[in-house]
Amino acid sequence: MDPMRGQGGIQMLLTAEHEAQQIVTAARNLKMARLKQAKDEADGEVAKYKSHLEAEYHKSISESTGSSDSTGKRLEAETEAKIQNLKAKASNVSPEVVQMLLKYITTVRT
Repeated sequence: MDPMRGQGGIQMLLTAEHEAQQIVTAARNLKMARLKQAKDEADGEVAKYKSHLEAEYHKSISESTGSSDSTGKRLEAETEAKIQNLKAKASNVSPEVVQMLLKYITTVRT
């Protein structure tokens, strides 16, 4: 056997191994870059979805607070209307009540 040929074969194998290692390293780096990109995109989507949910939550809070204000105003108006109604009824009945009270006060029982 030719000693140079054996050395050449080993050298070829070492070169091939080195090239294969470079290919594997490049593939790993590409894979890691893709995973990082996917993670960054997923984080962005999560942040976007979270902000969307927070916006909806704040909107519903403001709507419920706003409706409570309008409910309060509506109740206040209804109460005022009922008070005015009662005052009107009382003023209609007031002369009769005064006459009745005067009659009982001035009547002497024996």
